[in-house]
Amino acid sequence: MLSISIIIESINLDLKAIATPSKRKMTTISQAIAAFLDSVRLARSDNTARAYAVAMRTFTEILADHGYPPDETDIVELTEDAVLWVISTMKDRTPATERLYLTALTGFYEYLAAEKLCEINLPRLRLLIRQRARRPGQRLPQFPRDDIENVLLYALNLSRMPAENVNQRLRDLRDRAFLLVLADTGLRVHEACALRRGDVDWNEAKAIIIGKGDQEAVVRFSSRALSALKNYLDARVDLDGASGRPLTSLPLFARHDKGAGKKVLPVTTTTGRNIVRQRVREALGEKAVGTITPHSFRHYFVTTVLRGSGGNLKLAQELARHKNIAITQRYAHLAADELDQGYYDIFEE
Repeated sequence: MLSISIIIESINLDLKAIATPSKRKMTTISQAIAAFLDSVRLARSDNTARAYAVAMRTFTEILADHGYPPDETDIVELTEDAVLWVISTMKDRTPATERLYLTALTGFYEYLAAEKLCEINLPRLRLLIRQRARRPGQRLPQFPRDDIENVLLYALNLSRMPAENVNQRLRDLRDRAFLLVLADTGLRVHEACALRRGDVDWNEAKAIIIGKGDQEAVVRFSSRALSALKNYLDARVDLDGASGRPLTSLPLFARHDKGAGKKVLPVTTTTGRNIVRQRVREALGEKAVGTITPHSFRHYFVTTVLRGSGGNLKLAQELARHKNIAITQRYAHLAADELDQGYYDIFEE
């Protein structure tokens, strides 16, 4: 039978063990940032992940300048006050850039709080940003509508142009379809490049895509865009048939260059931008290069919807897949031909 003293000593040892917490393994700021960026890559688009990575790289440089080397500093030492250093550094950047960096930083702090890596006062963080950060001014979308229509007219005629070889013929038909799809669907360039043949419902003239924010959406195709796509795919039938893959899995827009060879490889967003650049140069000349981008066709799409619907903002918002109707309203002034005409009828008689 154990003596009273042994029992008491045992109890004291147990109490001491409870009172003395195990030593916490340090997580550096750099390690926390790396884990956060990994979570962003899993949940967000590639473009968002790249933008956040740039923002966090700048954040680490700012921390080091203020005596918090990220590779050596424990994450528990980080407070929401660091956001003030970022805001101060961003004063020589555009308000839009500042907003992007602060959005990434807010996401990082929310990650720290969710993972319980350190104590973060999120309401105070948001208050500091609201009080100290600049608000980006609302820029009205500008684009040369007449020039875009001339580029589209040029694209429609690409199918009639002589080609030196099969690849050139396929590129002409592809680029014709690509430009018409951008103009008549409102697709973003990366969305168009990611389309597969199986995504398109040819009978319904629709496609289901995963758009911005990883949201599923329905996109509608005009008859001229569908016709151009069918012409392109008909010319590609031998290449697709020899791929050994189900047609539905093949990219809607494929590469046709020496690097691709006989493989059916999807175009990249860089290729999509180059298509626009090349065809703008051919249609309008060297001086026009850069004045029209893939996103210009999205602006064109929204204003075309507004013009054709008598200014139906809700319709334009849904078709353009804008989360906030305020974004769609930015385009409304570009579709106000009636206001212009009414003004001149009154004042320029």
